[in-house]
Amino acid sequence: MSLTSFFSGNKTKAQQAVHGELVLSEEDLHDFARGAAFLGTGGGGDPYIGRLMAQNAIREFGHPKIIDVNSLADDATVAFVAMLGAPTVLNEKAASGADIDLAVTRLAERLGRPIDALMPAEIGGVNSTVPIVAAARLGLPLLNADGMGRAFPEIQMVVMNFEGVRATPFVIVDEHLNSVIIETGSAKRAEDFVRSVAINMGLSCIVAGYPMTGAEVKRATVHNTLTEALEIGRAIEAGRRAGDAVGALVRRLSESAIYGHARVLFDGKIVDLRRETTAGFSIGHCKIDGLSAASGSMDIQFQNENLLALENGVLRAIVPDLITIVDRETAEPIPTEALRYGQRVKVIAAAAPKLLKTPQALEFIHPRCFGLDFDFTPIEELTA
Repeated sequence: MSLTSFFSGNKTKAQQAVHGELVLSEEDLHDFARGAAFLGTGGGGDPYIGRLMAQNAIREFGHPKIIDVNSLADDATVAFVAMLGAPTVLNEKAASGADIDLAVTRLAERLGRPIDALMPAEIGGVNSTVPIVAAARLGLPLLNADGMGRAFPEIQMVVMNFEGVRATPFVIVDEHLNSVIIETGSAKRAEDFVRSVAINMGLSCIVAGYPMTGAEVKRATVHNTLTEALEIGRAIEAGRRAGDAVGALVRRLSESAIYGHARVLFDGKIVDLRRETTAGFSIGHCKIDGLSAASGSMDIQFQNENLLALENGVLRAIVPDLITIVDRETAEPIPTEALRYGQRVKVIAAAAPKLLKTPQALEFIHPRCFGLDFDFTPIEELTA
């Protein structure tokens, strides 16, 4: 079935009573990608590559409409679209566009009904901009919301799953337009199968999944995160001009209705870094020594995203709270695949969105789900 039959003339459900519509200019994309990179906590892929992809799509197809979740009809059909794999590989194998089109088209075919709007799976790195590309190419609205308010490495780690939304059917497409459709009884089994297919596809593929209704989107996503990423990026840029980029970033996060608490945890230089691609993930840790002998050191563990921060062996922040490493002067967020020996950095932690700290959420994103031998302690308590 053609793209036209599934995507022309099907915008009414997504655009009933549209309000709070956002249009990103090319200048906005710089700030948006930077803010999303911070929220990605080191993961989600390279924001620079994602920004270039979005710019090219907007120039060719026009600006997609970014709409408020509450403008959706309850019976609208929404799905997320994303790149999946290891960030170290995603940087080398950007999406072509045809793979994005095919993933969304195959999902609509499987469902037997049109997709009315798209959304990001996560607000981090390239996965905050791939949905912009998809929405522009397919002429669909993009929701001002995502599945977690940050980035996580596995597809069951989204609010939709915490709230009982079915993950499948799930479509996976590689650079050669090979495609696989997965149907499972649980999101965790979907992750197992999708990861296996992604490894066979070279750890870089496009996915479309979590088809849901407008009513489900309203209760099972983190709202207004695209706007939040844009404002965080703008705060960093304004802070640079004022000579206090890190301070401006922390103040903006502390004022946020979504995050609401942030602290600089450490200031130092990367002195050790170990990173490898294992089981479809970029896994490792880095050690940061303070700039004075009395400062001690901080160890960061990551699995695509930063998961744990220990200062001199003492817990300072832990997943699901956000931990991001930034340049100590410019506050530019540094993805885990871009960490280098000798970089002078600051480590910033921010409180996770409330939907990530419920008992049902912690069943899937508790530190022990990542193999960490710690209980979750909110950053508000650790930095009090």
